[in-house]
Amino acid sequence: MVFESKKAILLDMNGTFMFGEDRFGNNEDYSEYYHEIGGKLEKHSINRLIATIYAYLDVRYSDERYRDNFPTVKEAISAVADSYLSRSEVDRIISTFSFHEHGHIPDQYVEALLALAGKFTLAAVIDIWAPKERWLRTFSDRGIDDLFKAISFSSDHGMVKPSPKPFRRIVKAMGCREQDCLVIGDSIRRDLGGASAAGVDCVLVGGVDDSRAVACYPSLLAFKDDCC
Repeated sequence: MVFESKKAILLDMNGTFMFGEDRFGNNEDYSEYYHEIGGKLEKHSINRLIATIYAYLDVRYSDERYRDNFPTVKEAISAVADSYLSRSEVDRIISTFSFHEHGHIPDQYVEALLALAGKFTLAAVIDIWAPKERWLRTFSDRGIDDLFKAISFSSDHGMVKPSPKPFRRIVKAMGCREQDCLVIGDSIRRDLGGASAAGVDCVLVGGVDDSRAVACYPSLLAFKDDCC
């Protein structure tokens, strides 16, 4: 297998080992969590505001002009809010957004990460729009925070996949050569596209297929079973 010689794996997160994320559907009630944490805006106002923030970011996520300078949630709030918001209200809105953007890591995927960490050096290249703190807490709670030698969160620096820059940054941080690394993700455009632009081989998971990938698996679990 082509990845037998690989030393490091750069993992995508959403759809790769975290699931149930991005709960921003038309029927989502953002006010439930927002009011639980002390938010002051009325239900209709916060629901409309979060939906508008999401739309503002979503249209820019596929726009190449924002690939290396993607706005933060805080910047999106400033751009779309039609009235003054206190710092504490902005913090609650960001927390509400992150709550709905965040997913969960099933037990079998925790086990898969532990197994992979026994064979490869692990890193992650992660696109999230909200600040990373909620995800870091989840990594700690699930016992995987020490598995990653390096992590790129796009909300730290504004570089979103398929920009090759976050991949190159992580390869450099690990002290590896591109040919020694393998990207694993579920997006042809973002994971395979970004990895290819950075000169790193990519395995696709999640049921997608592309001839440019060195291999395709139904899930990260299947990849783990094949190589560990």
